[in-house]
Amino acid sequence: MSAEKTHLEICNLTREQYPQIKTLMDQAYPDLGGAWPSHTIFRLIDQFPEGQIGIVDDGVLVGLALSVQVDYTRFSNPHTYEDIADGHDRVFSDTDGDALYGLDVAISETHRGMRLGRRLYDARKELCRQYNLRAILAGGRIPRYYNHSSEMTPMEYIAKVDQRELYDPILSFQLSNDFQVKRLLKKYLPEDQESVGYATLLEWNNIMYEPTDTVLESTKSIVRVGAVQWQMRCVESVEEMLKQVEYFVDTVSDYKSDFILFPEFFNAPLMGLGNQSNQTEAIRYLAEYTETFKNAMSRMAIEYNANIITGSMPLAEDDKIYNVSYLCHRSGKIDEQRKIHITPHEQNDWVIQGGDKIAVFETDAGRVGIQICYDVEFPELSRILAKQGLDILFVPFWTDTKNSYLRVRHCAQARAIENECYVVIAGSVGNLPQVESLDVQYSQSAVLTPSDFSFPHDATLNEATPNTEMLLFSDLDMDKLKILHSEGTVRNLKDRREDLYDVILKKRDV
Repeated sequence: MSAEKTHLEICNLTREQYPQIKTLMDQAYPDLGGAWPSHTIFRLIDQFPEGQIGIVDDGVLVGLALSVQVDYTRFSNPHTYEDIADGHDRVFSDTDGDALYGLDVAISETHRGMRLGRRLYDARKELCRQYNLRAILAGGRIPRYYNHSSEMTPMEYIAKVDQRELYDPILSFQLSNDFQVKRLLKKYLPEDQESVGYATLLEWNNIMYEPTDTVLESTKSIVRVGAVQWQMRCVESVEEMLKQVEYFVDTVSDYKSDFILFPEFFNAPLMGLGNQSNQTEAIRYLAEYTETFKNAMSRMAIEYNANIITGSMPLAEDDKIYNVSYLCHRSGKIDEQRKIHITPHEQNDWVIQGGDKIAVFETDAGRVGIQICYDVEFPELSRILAKQGLDILFVPFWTDTKNSYLRVRHCAQARAIENECYVVIAGSVGNLPQVESLDVQYSQSAVLTPSDFSFPHDATLNEATPNTEMLLFSDLDMDKLKILHSEGTVRNLKDRREDLYDVILKKRDV
């Protein structure tokens, strides 16, 4: 499945999707009778619609997770599958239940390997938090136990899977998603020959709750961002650099970040692979790799379930060169922001052109904007974004000296204060003597905030060690922005004198 053709959306299942539900479940459970009958699925949808979660790709159902509410005390103790589903395949959801019980998860064969199962589990966890339920419970099959049943007990098998001495496709996945084995269930599903009738009683404990009226469509109140302070280093190939990119994406995703920000021109070391005679040829050579990096990072955004801001890269279009940042959504969608203001160096040595469009991008974790380095030094752009409801401004930058870095840093801080938003800046460090004009860098990546009582006293939520390759993680409290907008000590957004002045875009199509 090509990442550039993938457009994933999470949804609640409907009756009309039953033919697709049946196809998925028939693929996933051929040895256990395949799909539930339609009356079972309809009952689940009618009784607990938000517990029936699907993933669609361009309208086609490619993954699902079915759940019910249950009484924690009853189902955290020994039970069998028949206690969940009666002899007529009827499953009942208890509206007074204080726990979520996970039934089935199925992923289309065409979309396996894209970590969609983890995404469905994350949706279940969020559902559990928002319904203020104590835990998620599940009876987990151990389908590879039959290979070892003659040589070890079920508990010995579970222990070896837990210690990663053995791999079980279901139990290993559950353990990697923070579930704990509470007990062994005997005769849970007698016809399950692969598990020899056994199952694990799995539990994930809910340690927090944030109520909302609509679970899947709600805006997150805590958004985690990861900024990559990137070390410029010599590389021998494109593949080597993409491995380095994926290493950081993988690491940041382990901390469940919603956004990952790379610096401006982070892939500039690739210019050292060519034999260009001047800087103009070098930047055009680098632009040849932009489509490859865009598609690869979009694939990573999907597989690692994190929105990636790709720093910036040169884009060749109609014989012109632009400095472009891509927002690779974890749904598969890709947005583009071109640098508006071009520095003298970019104009004279690289002949880069300025873009003419700016926008706020809607994401599953808030409304974000991108300004590439020099752009953040022009307050008009950020004010236009603020009018469109900006929550987080991402600023990938490249600076060679400390004074040029401080221009970016101080202006970014001002943008956070005057527009009442978070600003995340990320740059590169190290030396790259084999690439002309990129021989040195200075950076101290940071997460900047408005300046008021709810925020750090110096309006800096987090900052990296200067000139050291590292990752910077920060949790942004979006509720604090809402309170600031209406109840702040000063109200920069509300108190603008638009009767005296205004900032507008002259182009009507942007």
